[in-house]
Amino acid sequence: MENLSTLVNHQIRLAARPNGLPTRDDWSFTTAPVSEPEEGGILVKTLSLSLDPAMRGWMNEGKSYIAPVEIGEVMRAGGIGVVLVSKNSSFNVGDHVTGAPGVQHYWPVGDKQVARGDVSKIDLRVGTIEQWLNVLGMPGMTGYFGLMDVGQPKAGETVVVSGAAGAVGQTVGQLAKIKGCRTVGIAGGAEKCAWVVNELGFDACIDYKAGDLKAALKQQCPKGVDIYFDNVGGDILDAVLTRIARGARIIICGAISQYNNTGAVKGPANYLSLLVNRARMEGIVVFDYAPRFHIAIAEMAGYLKDGRMKSREDIAVGLEHFPETLLRLFRGENFGKLILQVAKD
Repeated sequence: MENLSTLVNHQIRLAARPNGLPTRDDWSFTTAPVSEPEEGGILVKTLSLSLDPAMRGWMNEGKSYIAPVEIGEVMRAGGIGVVLVSKNSSFNVGDHVTGAPGVQHYWPVGDKQVARGDVSKIDLRVGTIEQWLNVLGMPGMTGYFGLMDVGQPKAGETVVVSGAAGAVGQTVGQLAKIKGCRTVGIAGGAEKCAWVVNELGFDACIDYKAGDLKAALKQQCPKGVDIYFDNVGGDILDAVLTRIARGARIIICGAISQYNNTGAVKGPANYLSLLVNRARMEGIVVFDYAPRFHIAIAEMAGYLKDGRMKSREDIAVGLEHFPETLLRLFRGENFGKLILQVAKD
C-alpha cells in the first residue's frame, strides 16, 4: 500500500467569480493531507484532466443544468486516475477509473459517491487514457447523442459542425460521415481545416477567419444545411441560420464565443429562419444520456479499432499550469481535445 503520509494533495480552488476571461487571481493554490479512504470508498491518484469550455459556465453563479462551483471549492473537472487505495470490493488497487476528480492530485471518493456511480472503471485495452477523455469520454458522448438523438441524421443529408477541430466537433463530423452524410466543418485557420478534411475525412471545412462565411456556406451547402451542430454560437450561428433547409435540426451544444462576455449573451438574430423553414433548435446536456453511455462507447470503440474514426488530443503537462492552459480553449489555441496531464501512470 502507498505510504500516504508522504503524499501532498496540491489543489486549485475557485477564489473569485471571473468577469470575462479568468485570470490567475481567480484561483487559489492550496495543499491538503492525503488520508485513508473511508470504508466503502477509494483513493484515486489523478492522471489526466479534461479541460472543456463548459468549465467556464460552472464558474458563474446562477441557475444552470448543474450547480456552480462554489467559492473555495476545488475546481470541477472530469478526468481519469488510478486507484491507490481501495476499501470497496468493486475496485482494486491499480484499476483505472473515470469521473470528476477536480483539479487536484488526489481524489478521495466516499462510499456514497461510489454507490451513486460517480466513479467507474475503464478498460485501457479499448482505448488510451487520452481517447477515454475524448471520443470515449464526455466530448464523444456529447457528439454522439447530440447528433444521433437530437439531429437524427439520414444518409445524404448535409451536416455542418462548428468547432470542427475541437473535441466534440471531430467526433460529430466523423460520425456523420459514417452515417452517410455530407459533412462540412467550420474551424479557425488553414491548418485546422486541412486536418479536418485530410485526416478526419470531412467533405469540406470552412475557415471562418479567412473571409465571407455566408458565401462559403452557400458554396459548400448548395442545397442548404439539414443539421447544424453548434459549438460556438454568436455570428457563426447567425450565418448558418441563413442557410438552413426545410425541416433542419440545430443542436445547441455550446457557445464558446459567448462564455467570457462581460455584457449580455448575444442571441440569434436570424431565428425567424426556424419559422420559415419549419426547423427546430434544441439543446443537449450530455449527463441526460448517462444510462446509455455504454452503447455509444461500444459503437465508437469499434470505429476507433477499425480506423473509421480518429482522435487528436492536445496535451499540456503540470497541474500548476491549469489556469493558463484553460485559457487556450477560449483563444482557439488548442488543436484537438485539450487535456492536462497531472501525473504519470
